[in-house]
Amino acid sequence: MIIAEVRDLVKRYPSFELKSVSFDLESGQITGFIGRNGAGKTTTIKSMLNMIHPDSGTVRYFDRPLTGNEAEIKKRIGYSAGTISWYPRKRIRDIVDVVRRFYNTWDEETYRKYLNLFAIDEMKTPHELSEGMKVKVNLLLALSHKSEVMILDEPTSGLDPFSRNELLNIFSELRKDGVAVFFSTHIISDIEKCADNIVYISGGSIIAAMPKTDFIKRYAQTGESLEDTMLRLEGGVIHA
Repeated sequence: MIIAEVRDLVKRYPSFELKSVSFDLESGQITGFIGRNGAGKTTTIKSMLNMIHPDSGTVRYFDRPLTGNEAEIKKRIGYSAGTISWYPRKRIRDIVDVVRRFYNTWDEETYRKYLNLFAIDEMKTPHELSEGMKVKVNLLLALSHKSEVMILDEPTSGLDPFSRNELLNIFSELRKDGVAVFFSTHIISDIEKCADNIVYISGGSIIAAMPKTDFIKRYAQTGESLEDTMLRLEGGVIHA
């Protein structure tokens, strides 16, 4: 089931333009958003959440436009742009007590489920956590208000290989629960491990938005890894 529709997003800056970006996200699917630094990944994600205002285009979630329904829709979306940086010396339990008051959709059973799954100690402070555990706290807070879509900007950046692999396993668990996971990354091996779909952006334009298997069939050459394919495409002329 299509859970998010992005259509013809345009955002112009003096030195960069997002050009008619369009793609869909499906429930129970992991979509990797790939492209080199400066390709437009963060601009797209912020436009999808109305954190910046696109010049044109539309975004719909749950078959409703974001415009006019933003407050209700965002209760069903989890967003993270990296690790937490607020209240570094407050206990996780105290931070959660503050956050839960903002959501009438907060579900204590779901919170406990992911608290145990992520092995988070409520009595610790963010200051005491590893970078990987900080990412998990962000995911915990988002999922505990029953997020049906997770939109994550470079969630594995800066993590050690073990923590990255652990996070990708969490994405797979969320997929089983029907959550749509959309995450940007320039670490192509992460896409190979867990993604169902690929959205590939280059120079502000969507080059491909399709299942990973179709992307490999269309663009990969014999014996190439997905990373090899991306390096070749970025180094030459790309045909959509």
